[in-house]
Amino acid sequence: MSSDDPSAAPTPPTPRDEPHRDDGLDLARQAVRATAGTTPAARRPRRGGGRRTTGGAGAGTTGGRLSGAHPDERDPQLLGGEVGKLVDRHGWELELRVRGVFARWPELVGDDVAAHCTPESFADGRLVVRTDSTAWATQLKLLLPAILRRLNEDLGEGTVTLVEVLGPHLPTWKKGARSTRDSRGPRDTYG
Repeated sequence: MSSDDPSAAPTPPTPRDEPHRDDGLDLARQAVRATAGTTPAARRPRRGGGRRTTGGAGAGTTGGRLSGAHPDERDPQLLGGEVGKLVDRHGWELELRVRGVFARWPELVGDDVAAHCTPESFADGRLVVRTDSTAWATQLKLLLPAILRRLNEDLGEGTVTLVEVLGPHLPTWKKGARSTRDSRGPRDTYG
């Protein structure tokens, strides 16, 4: 081939053809060319998808992504934040607040009232409270407006619409399958 031939294109110099420089830039360029595509920045997936790495240098990655300087969903999370997300996801907020009221019952109604009555259940805005005597059932019925106001302040307006006060569990005198209606029951037990 002659140098006058127009179809002959000049060949680009190869790294070995470049003259050696004293500042080492030629060696740095050769190192970059040799490791191109193996650096973390080159392995980072493009938007819309990426490759999964199963070992080697990218073994600590998930879905081909490397952990960066900023927190993301793969980093350890605080327990309070995760529990809050779980409660929101399952809709347990009201139930947990009601259970909190059950736990703080003495604080809400006072120690002397709480010593004689306990909340039993809460469903559909109806709170059932059991007392240990009929006298305390009557007393609690007198205190209901204040208790209802306090509960709705704590749980949110309109959460508790009705408080049902029940007396103590009393023994029944009804024995056996047969009994007489409107009778006074067994009176000979006190002998």
